[in-house]
Amino acid sequence: MQHRRFGSAGRDISVVGQGTWYIDRAHRASAIAALRRGIDLGMTHIDTAEYYGEAENIVGEAIAGRRDEVFLVSKVMPQNASRAGTIAACEKSLKRLRTDHLDCYLLHWRGAYPLAETFAAFATLKASGKIFSCGVSNFDVADLEEAEAVAGKGEIACNQVLYHLQERAIEHSVLPWCAAHSVAIVGYSPFGHDDFPQAASKGGRVLQEIAGTHGATARQVALAFLVRAAPLFTIPKASAPEHAAENAGAGDLRLSETEIARIDTAFPVGRPRALPML
Repeated sequence: MQHRRFGSAGRDISVVGQGTWYIDRAHRASAIAALRRGIDLGMTHIDTAEYYGEAENIVGEAIAGRRDEVFLVSKVMPQNASRAGTIAACEKSLKRLRTDHLDCYLLHWRGAYPLAETFAAFATLKASGKIFSCGVSNFDVADLEEAEAVAGKGEIACNQVLYHLQERAIEHSVLPWCAAHSVAIVGYSPFGHDDFPQAASKGGRVLQEIAGTHGATARQVALAFLVRAAPLFTIPKASAPEHAAENAGAGDLRLSETEIARIDTAFPVGRPRALPML
């Protein structure tokens, strides 16, 4: 499994991690087995959020006895992101996750509370050892600049954003900004939202051809493209151990410049527009 530096968090973590949005809709035992299998195969970056319902409890059960192996991330909802509310939300997440600290804690998206309040809470949580780093999610460049002005340079470890082959809007401005400011980009929903390219489509054929060259799957090729360079990371969800194993296989897949160019052509970035999110 390939690793790289996770922004200002100061840690090298797996480029392919494990997302948990909607994992609570799967059979619980299978979801827990999938997370554990992912850890076994090097996907030690696990992302969750208070917004994800039962997911934090599932993650807590999955990592029991293995907390030191995991880079654990959770998120506070914007309606809870006041100074006192952020601290309270974090403590509730820690209880559900059965741990005494998070490796990174994010603001899930912009809300009504001033960023100064949220980042003041993050600073308090860091000082008390309850979080080791902090970041944001679904932030466009203007939001990132405001957050950096409030938090200080080097304080934002990552920006988690929607990023898949058919949704590459972040490449216009968000990705360059994050690369220039040493902020990790964590792409969520890397297979899209029930719209992964069909094998018979133009783009799907490109993925299948490249996959055949590597003895891989089209989904592994897609993940490899999405983490093709710093500061990119991705967090696919798996609800079954065999799917977790497939995702993990992308962590060792290196695409050639020619293959990257083929995928780039098959799935064009498109025109600049507002930052997409789910």
